[in-house]
Amino acid sequence: MTPTESAPTLSAGAPKSFAAKPVLLVAAGLFALEMGLAGRYGFHRDELYFLDCARHLQFGYVDQPMLTPLLVRISLLVVGPSLYAIRFWSALAVSLTVVVGALMAREFGGGRRAQLLAAFGVATMPALLAAGHTMGTTPIDLLAWSALTLVVVRIGRTSNTRLWMVAGVILGVGLANKHSVGFLAVAIVAGALASGGSRLIFNRWFFVGALLAVCFAVPDLWWQATNGWPTIAMTQRLNQENGGAGNIGNWVVGQVLMVSIALVWVWIVGLRSLWRSGNPLWRALAWAYALLFLFFALTTGAKIYYLAGAYVYLLAVGCVVVEQRLASGRTKVRRIVAWTVLTTVVAMPLVLPVLPPADIGWTYKVNQALAEEVGWPELVHSVKTVWFSLPTRLRSHAVIFTADYGEAGAINELGPVMGLPQAVSGQNNEWFWGPGNPRATTVVAVAPGPVDVSNYASYLERYFRSVRVVATLDNHAGLHNQEWHGHIYLCTDLRRPWATTWPKLRHYD
Repeated sequence: MTPTESAPTLSAGAPKSFAAKPVLLVAAGLFALEMGLAGRYGFHRDELYFLDCARHLQFGYVDQPMLTPLLVRISLLVVGPSLYAIRFWSALAVSLTVVVGALMAREFGGGRRAQLLAAFGVATMPALLAAGHTMGTTPIDLLAWSALTLVVVRIGRTSNTRLWMVAGVILGVGLANKHSVGFLAVAIVAGALASGGSRLIFNRWFFVGALLAVCFAVPDLWWQATNGWPTIAMTQRLNQENGGAGNIGNWVVGQVLMVSIALVWVWIVGLRSLWRSGNPLWRALAWAYALLFLFFALTTGAKIYYLAGAYVYLLAVGCVVVEQRLASGRTKVRRIVAWTVLTTVVAMPLVLPVLPPADIGWTYKVNQALAEEVGWPELVHSVKTVWFSLPTRLRSHAVIFTADYGEAGAINELGPVMGLPQAVSGQNNEWFWGPGNPRATTVVAVAPGPVDVSNYASYLERYFRSVRVVATLDNHAGLHNQEWHGHIYLCTDLRRPWATTWPKLRHYD
């Protein structure tokens, strides 16, 4: 486009008809892909933790509110502990996000082509593909971000402030899943005020919507208040681990990887179009992206996916602009689709279990999640061997203690059929569920390998006079993941009683 040509503009008029059939086909295709690959490896460590959380259902947790454990609990009640049962929710959430992306393109004035391209662009986002494979807070968070911004876009188009009540319910459900959507809401409000949209904010319907959102957050707030606000301590710890100037470079590069490389220019065009729009709420979304980009870069830079939900609306806007350019023959849609397919296929081994486990070691530095689905049965079998090698008199006064929640979840999920007792851990919410036998005198301790922990024995020696390695962890794929070459320790001769030691073992990370 030359400087003398007029730039495509977003439309605030009546939306065009929804391209329901092709959009739903794209969403259904993504759902089928996610469910088809759901059983390829095994449970992710976070999923094992969520299974533990689901069996200890409560109003809040150290690291998230209650919605994700509640959905996992429903799967347990209906189907049992199944990869397909719990990953149904994540696959459903990302598929619905695809539909929301297309609806957003429609709200911006996009026709059938823009809606379909938006659906395709969202469905091929590496961040979305990865989120749909693993049940956790992220896939539902992506849906909450997208649904909330869809309502904001509609309010911007129609000036119907009654829709703030719908936005409040969506925000409330999102807050019941993960706190980060609250930052999006605050950033949108700040952006609207900076864009001259105070009339759309300062009205009774906005405050009713805000009250509805708070109502959804009350259970988590109550749990936090009665347990010493552990999420604040957890957040501070995460910021120490993942924030700071040293992670800003990773954050910036990571944002390029959230969307298919072939469509990076599309979301950049979308961001520019939002900024240039004369609509205060639409421009507020550009403000929100900029504010959150800076905020997350400084506080959680190593967690590059925290802003992934924003790319859904940026892609939707960009696809509307692309459609307008297509109408005058400036861009070839087939070329866009072909390059998107190519870059998505190249990215797939990084985000989905399309390769044998033994062949994914090279992906570990980019995405650790897939590697953390391998090796749990072997770990539990090693624990079983150690446990039943103990004399009966020792086992009757022993507990299994793990360094992290993934190991505890694996033992608690896979161990009962092998005759193992429930494991305990000091990490996050596992600590709140107690030390097991408070009068234990022997502890079988399980710790990850050098990728995650170094010299765990010295840590244990603070609490035990006798600590010795009795087994080393590995996996059938020879994959050097977090548990690879970790150890199982036999710990005896406690320096203080186990019940007295337990409070000192709590850690949030």
